[in-house]
Amino acid sequence: MNYDMKNVSCLILGGGRGTRLFPLTKIRAKPAVPLAGKYRLIDIPISNCINSGINRIFVLTQFLSVSLHQHIRQTYRFDNFNGGFVELLAAQQTVNGGTDWYEGTADAVRKNLTYLDSKDLEYILILSGDQLYRMDYQQLLKTHIESKADVTIAAIPVHRSEAKSLGVMRCDDSGRVLGFLEKPKTDEEIDMVKTDPAWIDSRGIPSKGRDCLASMGLYIFNRKLLFDVLSKTTYEDFGKEVFPAAIRTRKVQVHLFDDYWEDIGTIKAFYEANLSLAKPNPPFDLVCPDAPVYSRARFLPPSLMEGATVSNSLIADGCRIGKGAVIENSVIGLRCIVGEGVTIRNSIVMGADYLETASDLAELEKSQGVPVGIGTGSLIDGAILDKNVRIGRNVRVVNRTKVDETDEFSPCYVRDGIPIVSKDATLADGWSM
Repeated sequence: MNYDMKNVSCLILGGGRGTRLFPLTKIRAKPAVPLAGKYRLIDIPISNCINSGINRIFVLTQFLSVSLHQHIRQTYRFDNFNGGFVELLAAQQTVNGGTDWYEGTADAVRKNLTYLDSKDLEYILILSGDQLYRMDYQQLLKTHIESKADVTIAAIPVHRSEAKSLGVMRCDDSGRVLGFLEKPKTDEEIDMVKTDPAWIDSRGIPSKGRDCLASMGLYIFNRKLLFDVLSKTTYEDFGKEVFPAAIRTRKVQVHLFDDYWEDIGTIKAFYEANLSLAKPNPPFDLVCPDAPVYSRARFLPPSLMEGATVSNSLIADGCRIGKGAVIENSVIGLRCIVGEGVTIRNSIVMGADYLETASDLAELEKSQGVPVGIGTGSLIDGAILDKNVRIGRNVRVVNRTKVDETDEFSPCYVRDGIPIVSKDATLADGWSM
């Protein structure tokens, strides 16, 4: 059965400061971080909405949101006849108070309730802007309507070792949520909200030893309930405050999901998720005609490879890869210029926002400057290069000393053992960590 999604509106939360993704979030919001060579993280939830038939979408932003705003304005323009939109809602001052910075997920939604006060809306879908997954939200709405729930939470089965960084739910036999515990730290706490693996198996999902149901940070509310809860309380966070209270007085239902899902909250998670997309059988397949990932349309030439060797890698449009270059298990972003004899292994190269002209390159040669791209003979291994970086000749970006975290090599930082060259940085000829 297909459900009418015209009475559903979506709120995508832009997230906090993203300190665990620094320096990728040094000058951009988390949802604006590039993904898979040609996308941004925000494209994932918006694409899921479009593919699910939801075309009224609000994106709530607060920190370093300029590039996110530019991307959304340039990408998502619906026609004049279906009434759809992707609208940006930035934190703002209002007549009702002082500086209205969002103090949490629930507080962010509360401060934008006026935009959801429409009689033709029955359900509000709330999503995160920094996760990688593919979901048909019609199935989430189906669970919500058929169970006659007030709130439905999408959940994924996980092992208890993973549960300590997530919100975990305990349900009855019908799937009604009876308990919710945010980031349980001890085995005793996990035992309070664990789920019998046989119950998961009975729902058609192989438990495979998983005995916890973790919240995916995706919720659907009855609009009237959402307005009632947020207007009558000062709750700031859904996981810590709204759901524990709603479980006691309302019907909160779980919707099971068992496919690839990754919360891109740390450098390590970002790095591993990107490289997994370059595998022969990726856990998240970008080639999906029934549910494509949308992004900004660009007028770029096909990538040119001059005798390079490329294996298990994604190469975006507008790249030029020189003779003798070796690229293995890597993601190469838009407009990436790779010099002759360059080796790139297990790395993410985000590319550039522009291509330098012949006159630009002539001026750089006169001044002995470094052009955008990766210079001849350089080695990039196990690293992330942000956009517009200028890597000179015979540069070595490799964490040889296996340090876990340092700013010693700025503008090349190390987080989770991964060297990250920050956006617009220059590494001179012969630079090495």
